[in-house]
Amino acid sequence: MKWILLSIVVTATALSDLLQSHEMKRAGEQSVGARGLARLLKTIAKRRYLILSIVCLAISFFAFMALVQAEPLSFAVPASASSFILETVLAKFVLKEHVGMRRGAGALLVLGGVVLLAR
Repeated sequence: MKWILLSIVVTATALSDLLQSHEMKRAGEQSVGARGLARLLKTIAKRRYLILSIVCLAISFFAFMALVQAEPLSFAVPASASSFILETVLAKFVLKEHVGMRRGAGALLVLGGVVLLAR
């Protein structure tokens, strides 16, 4: 059960971040003032991928809560870092972002830590 919950957390988190990044890049830069906040909320309400991002984040949150109930926190938090690896791959291939050697090496180090944790 822990691997199913962990898979849900990682997938939902990565999907949420991917959708959020995509939509916010499309929306462009937003100001932070009172009018900017109202405009940002209006933008969120109009963007279906951004709404889906929020739904994915909620799924991730509740799956993480279930994971923490079933497994020790010392496993749940580091193992959920697997989302960083998936997000790096998705950023490169889906969002067409440049992922340099240092970022790739960092993702591989995280992967190594998750593998050590899983044993």
